[in-house]
Amino acid sequence: MAPLLEIAEYLRQGGWIMAPLVAVSVVMWTLIIDRLRAFRALTARDLDGRGAVACVAAGDPAALAGRDGLRVRLVREFLAERTGRADLDRQILGECALRLRRRLTRGLAPITVLAAVAPLLGLLGTVLGMIETFGVIAVFGTGNARALAGGISVALITTQTGLLVAIPGLIMANRLGRRAEALRDGLDEAAAALARHLGRAQGRAA
Repeated sequence: MAPLLEIAEYLRQGGWIMAPLVAVSVVMWTLIIDRLRAFRALTARDLDGRGAVACVAAGDPAALAGRDGLRVRLVREFLAERTGRADLDRQILGECALRLRRRLTRGLAPITVLAAVAPLLGLLGTVLGMIETFGVIAVFGTGNARALAGGISVALITTQTGLLVAIPGLIMANRLGRRAEALRDGLDEAAAALARHLGRAQGRAA
């Protein structure tokens, strides 16, 4: 119970600007956790490039049962939309890969924006705290230390909180961006392998 009381007192000392800072932190970490879970699902029980080509060559979506990786989704969507015409199927494959690439970056931009907004909110709290401090000085002079402490605490606590929210958020945004780029590279390799397979199939049919 004591830690909760300490947190409540800390938030109270920061003033009303702590409410949007807490909201930014909650939304940002919700998005981060969602992206981490999504990326983990995209790498678990996935296929490699050869496995993707084998599944397309077999043309049997049942072989993908129990799998839900990124390449698995590419193969599953392609098999659901393929026409049997190699030239058209290559275009369909490209569209499927494009849709999946877009999904990889979904939610990453808001994380970066929220991480950038947090220190700005902290800076706003700093300005408000200094205005409050100067207001007290204008009325009481510098002799009332207790009155000055309220404005100074608002200025320092909001700045500290903004940085505490922003720094981990920017680190996680960078980490998630690198993870998305690695997944995108793997997706592109699988799409290229499938496109080559379709080209060879067309050549044999001709």
